[in-house]
Amino acid sequence: MAGFRSLARQVRDPRCDLALRRYSLRKCLERFAPYGHRATWDHLCSRAGFGPEDRSPDPARLVAALDELEEARAVWLAYEVEFAERRKKEKHDGLRRPGSVDDWHRLTWGGFGVAWCDDPTVHPREPLAEVLRRLIAALEREPGAECPVCGGERLAWKYDLDHEPSTGPVCTDCGILVPRPVLTPEALAYARRARLLVSA
Repeated sequence: MAGFRSLARQVRDPRCDLALRRYSLRKCLERFAPYGHRATWDHLCSRAGFGPEDRSPDPARLVAALDELEEARAVWLAYEVEFAERRKKEKHDGLRRPGSVDDWHRLTWGGFGVAWCDDPTVHPREPLAEVLRRLIAALEREPGAECPVCGGERLAWKYDLDHEPSTGPVCTDCGILVPRPVLTPEALAYARRARLLVSA
């Protein structure tokens, strides 16, 4: 099974046929897809200027999509290295029980679904790397009351998400499943009430 870097080389290789290059970009999303596979694909296509179902996109647009994905992956991998070093130090210092950020991080190791978007057509418009920087910054500061990606305050609790956890606060502005550790208990309670109001 090819790794991310091997697939990325195929996307860039002008000797590869266009169908293989497109396929290789889709396969990259099996290794790294911050919004989930379908939503990340929709995001990359819209930002690079080709349709999700376009079977023969301009090769330069495929490479532009890959460039954005690679930049975001570099941001996330750097965060994972820092996270692993912090946990190692905490364990050395006797802090064996992980916190809520650690529990959330365990579910997103490798970057899949870091900013899960259950509806593949509703996702942040900013570059993936910027979205991840905002999310990481939120994980490293005190919890707040708004979406760490878009600053939206309209959070609603959703059930039956196609992700783990399968329930949680979703930003109704940008569509991400907001990590619980970045929200205050009051914001989480508000999101739960918003769910009750929506379903009433």
